[in-house]
Amino acid sequence: MVLSRIYVLAIILAIVVALPTWAQVDSNSANSSPTQKIVVVTGNRFSYKLVQKWIDDYNKIVPDVQIVIESRGSADPTKYDVLAEVYQPNDEIKKNREYLNVGRYAVLPVATSSSAFAKHFSEKGLTKELLKQIYFNDIFAEKDQRQNIDVPYTVYTRQQKAGVPFVFAKYFDFQQKDLQGTTIAGADEHLLKATLRDPNGVTYLPLALIYDQQTRKPVEGLTVIPVDLNGNGKINDEEKFYGDLNVVIETLEKKDLSDIKNVPIEYLHLSVDKQIVNQEAINFLKWVNEHGQSYLHEFGYLLPEAKHFEKEKFIEFASKRSR
Repeated sequence: MVLSRIYVLAIILAIVVALPTWAQVDSNSANSSPTQKIVVVTGNRFSYKLVQKWIDDYNKIVPDVQIVIESRGSADPTKYDVLAEVYQPNDEIKKNREYLNVGRYAVLPVATSSSAFAKHFSEKGLTKELLKQIYFNDIFAEKDQRQNIDVPYTVYTRQQKAGVPFVFAKYFDFQQKDLQGTTIAGADEHLLKATLRDPNGVTYLPLALIYDQQTRKPVEGLTVIPVDLNGNGKINDEEKFYGDLNVVIETLEKKDLSDIKNVPIEYLHLSVDKQIVNQEAINFLKWVNEHGQSYLHEFGYLLPEAKHFEKEKFIEFASKRSR
């Protein structure tokens, strides 16, 4: 009899101990859902507005895939599927990634509209020599050839290594470390904010940050400084066309890149790792490859050159990865 009671108690104890586990399993089963498909995008911040538009429209036809933008800090997130970048990587990096050149962006000099600098140089314009003198610490420049600039100005530049300052500096045969001025932490948007706060502010920005997307005019308080676009050493009236974003895009697009002087133009590209790419990321990029160009002008980007928009190349890559 005693043994029977002990046996019953043992069974009851076993059931009590097991109950939390059963409850947890039941709870998990009740709250569980099919594994959600997620694609993480990171990269250059000024591209996020355009990328988000692509995501929103893609999700209208593929709603079961969650595509999220994870902003980079001092470095890229530890895990991501798609990288949006605005400068050309080195050959070693290129070997391991598949690229889609989606569109182009232009970088222009800008200044606070109320500044004496803006009033003076919006009329006079900037030659290549003046651009280099204002924006770069050129240790090889002849001091006696420097031009007198009789108006006050404060240049703002990026503190961290980044795409736009890298492209801007490289175009004029410098490195980012050669850019002079007050360094600003953060993203390109912070250059815009710092410049607008300073009555003598001067910086460089991509079209997407210079112009208001709705009005197509420079954002309030900002003036674009015309440059010597044909490289003849002077600025004529035909080179002062920066009051309207649509005109700027049309003017730059209809010129051959070799005929455009003193305006850095580079590609916005999306890339994925060739070996460990997420299939949902490939599907998203296939959609961008097919439809993404239709949004470029709206968001301040130029169409890619035909020779750089290798649509078929990405289709071939996507086809191989989908097998």
